[in-house]
Amino acid sequence: MRRSGTRKGQLVCQHLERVSYRILEEHREIIQEFVRKRHGVYALYRGERLYYVGLARNLSARLKQHLRDRHAGTWDRFSVYFTIGDERLKEMESLILRIGKPSGNRMQGGFLKSENLRDVLRREIRRKQRRELDELIEGRRGRRPPQPARPRRPRLREGRKPALHPYLAKIAKLKTREIRMTYKGQLHKGRILRDGRIRSKGRTYASPSLAGKAVKRGLSCNGSYWWKYQRSPGEWVRLEEMRK
Repeated sequence: MRRSGTRKGQLVCQHLERVSYRILEEHREIIQEFVRKRHGVYALYRGERLYYVGLARNLSARLKQHLRDRHAGTWDRFSVYFTIGDERLKEMESLILRIGKPSGNRMQGGFLKSENLRDVLRREIRRKQRRELDELIEGRRGRRPPQPARPRRPRLREGRKPALHPYLAKIAKLKTREIRMTYKGQLHKGRILRDGRIRSKGRTYASPSLAGKAVKRGLSCNGSYWWKYQRSPGEWVRLEEMRK
């Protein structure tokens, strides 16, 4: 059977959607050619309504099982989504469970590292409301909250600012200011300082490009492309994303 060629970033390679459960009984040998020893996510439907979502590393066995277990007689159609590899299967299932909330699933899906932004959103709204209240009542802009004392750092030459200086507000909200760059198969790490400079291998640089040039031993480097930062837990993106 022909299978789709893999592409960079591709997760689902083949799918079969909303077909009758009778196929599993009346055309078992054909459907087994599709699903035998294949892994992926499947969904069971009752009419047009999503009833149950699951993942399996042997979809054929799992679907046959659901014709006999507690789900027997509660669904009449199913979909299967075959994936390339099984590394992301659990989080894919969790995502579907949290969005669809199928009635047949007893547990809600959970994520491995995902950050819940609810508290962050609440904090940012309160901060904005405090500023607005200060402006309305006192006729001035709200004061910035006191900042912890910072160690003195060598100053840049007069008039010169770090390349990341325009993005300090975004940088301040990051959980970690660590950055990473892979060159010739080796991982190099650095850190964005509070003033926007880059600290890497014991030296401080005014721009990501200069830090990258040091890693590449003098070769020119577009640091915003080569260096990556952690925008959210487990999600590393290029520094150039800060401009958007």
